[in-house]
Amino acid sequence: MSIIELHPQFLFSQNPIPKPFQNPTFNLRIKPLTSIAQFSQQPNTLPDRGLIFREKSLYLHKLNINPEKAFRQNPTLRTCPLTTLKSVERCLSSMGIPRTAMGRILDMLPQLLTRDPHRDLYPILDFLLHEVRIPYPDVQKSILRCPRLLVSSVEERLRPSLCFLRELGFVGPHSLTCQTTLLLVSSVEDTLLPKVEFLRGLGFTRLEVSNMIVRSPALLTLSVVNNLAPKVEFFLKEMNGDVAELKRFPQYFSFSLEGRIKPRHALLVRHGVSLSLQQMLQVSDGGLEDRLFEMRLRGLVGRQSFSFSLQPQSSNCAGESVTVTTRASPCHNQPQTCFISSSEVTSHDCDIIKCKSSQ
Repeated sequence: MSIIELHPQFLFSQNPIPKPFQNPTFNLRIKPLTSIAQFSQQPNTLPDRGLIFREKSLYLHKLNINPEKAFRQNPTLRTCPLTTLKSVERCLSSMGIPRTAMGRILDMLPQLLTRDPHRDLYPILDFLLHEVRIPYPDVQKSILRCPRLLVSSVEERLRPSLCFLRELGFVGPHSLTCQTTLLLVSSVEDTLLPKVEFLRGLGFTRLEVSNMIVRSPALLTLSVVNNLAPKVEFFLKEMNGDVAELKRFPQYFSFSLEGRIKPRHALLVRHGVSLSLQQMLQVSDGGLEDRLFEMRLRGLVGRQSFSFSLQPQSSNCAGESVTVTTRASPCHNQPQTCFISSSEVTSHDCDIIKCKSSQ
């Protein structure tokens, strides 16, 4: 027997519950919905999103960071709290980065603004200090020279590059410094190894290539297609050079082909003079012209071992004869004097002579 049969009053009450529209005395008060904050632990003062956005924009402006660029390149920046940005600033400051340079770095690499310092940034500092063994005062120099260190993975990029460079010869007195840590951000397979293979293709042994790179680390930063190959071609074909000289002076690749190498070579050809790569490239423009003029005078006088003191015969010696007096040499007890005819003196030579005679 069911409970309804035993106690029907449970289902059919003698006094049914009055309904609002049947009982005018029934007063149903609908209370307004309470705030969700009333039922949570959070206070009922949630910050305005627009206000947070403006605070972050103002903060970026104070660091000299372009907010529009930063928000565009790092969309996560829109939703992260302002404390995240400030923690990154404190982290970079602990590395010795001044606030003025910090803005330049963060504007260049906006993805840094939302990095977790303990997970992403401090491991890089630890790597530079204890594995690369960069002195703490030089860490900031490494970062300022190559900010990409801060966005490179220690496991996937920095440590493999360090192992490759040490095998190449960057050990002991040639260990990486704050000047060469920028090589660590380069991929071994895509960047470093192709440069080594290119130099090996010129006929150098691996040891010779290692010595060249250690003496001129910039070789590993230059493009094979746009830099190394064109300079080798010009050196071999136009300058009739010997690759052995590249081994003696690997810094040749660091000079601009159009801005220095070609103009200097053309100048030597015009004067009919031959110099080593180091003599041709390492001196200043004025130093090279000075050297060429002295070599020209030696050729005219016919005594290669003499050193010259020059005296113009007038303030404007172009088109006039110039007296060239040589100091005494083991072959001559007395100074020798000769004259250069007017056809052999140019206005440019005259300027050099005036400069020498005033010294």
